[in-house]
Amino acid sequence: MARIPENSAEERQVVLSVRDLTVGFGSNIVLDHLDLDVYRGEILGFVGASGTGKSVLMRTVLRLLPHRTGTIHILGSNYERASDDERMALDMRLGVLFQHGALFSALTVKENIQLPMREYLDLPQSLMDELAYLKIEMVGLAPDAADKYPSELSGGMIKRAALARALALDPDLVFLDEPTSGLDPIGAAEFDMLIAKLRDTLGLTVYMVTHDLDSLFSVCDRIAVLGQKRVLVEGTLEDMFACDDPWVRSYFRGKRARAVVTSEQPEVDETEK
Repeated sequence: MARIPENSAEERQVVLSVRDLTVGFGSNIVLDHLDLDVYRGEILGFVGASGTGKSVLMRTVLRLLPHRTGTIHILGSNYERASDDERMALDMRLGVLFQHGALFSALTVKENIQLPMREYLDLPQSLMDELAYLKIEMVGLAPDAADKYPSELSGGMIKRAALARALALDPDLVFLDEPTSGLDPIGAAEFDMLIAKLRDTLGLTVYMVTHDLDSLFSVCDRIAVLGQKRVLVEGTLEDMFACDDPWVRSYFRGKRARAVVTSEQPEVDETEK
């Protein structure tokens, strides 16, 4: 089970605050007056049915998509009202791992990791090389991975290389989009443990979009469920099991739910629906 933060949610610092957020494309409203908080030092697992808008929300928070209403505060700042210097400083405190890694195929692992350094910092090449090797070691890759191209990497290595790039600028808040998708169970479990270790050692806050129940059970401190264009429920696993929303019940207590279910959290009998 994931580490449970010692302080209550009310006592912890909010590092991401989304209020009254509406996002749409044409006449199609994807998110409708959505609210969400993420607290410092936690791993938040963000789940929902396919097509509900999980990636849309993450991309909107990262300012890759526009929103129609609402406010987004990251690390205490409203990006839309910030100056150019404040925006750059804020961008440097965020790291992103996209679902399929999104590594540049024409660049080596080392060069991919150095991209954020080149964009935001003015460092000598020797120092960037040293930092890239440090990040490579940090995510559990061998040093010789530095000079490999993405086409030469396994799926698990691509995930780790992309994570190293996300950590290039020592961010405070890291966004992970389906970090264990495409990995075998052993590789997924190892990646989960890596995320937890990095959170604990670096003091990260992690916002993780996932479908992986094992990740939710093993490393997430809290879970938020997206449905009906808003956050249906957020809280601990116990809160998920107590929720009476049909989709939440099916996801966490249905026949394909994680095998480790206690007697106080029985499976839902489909004949009862």
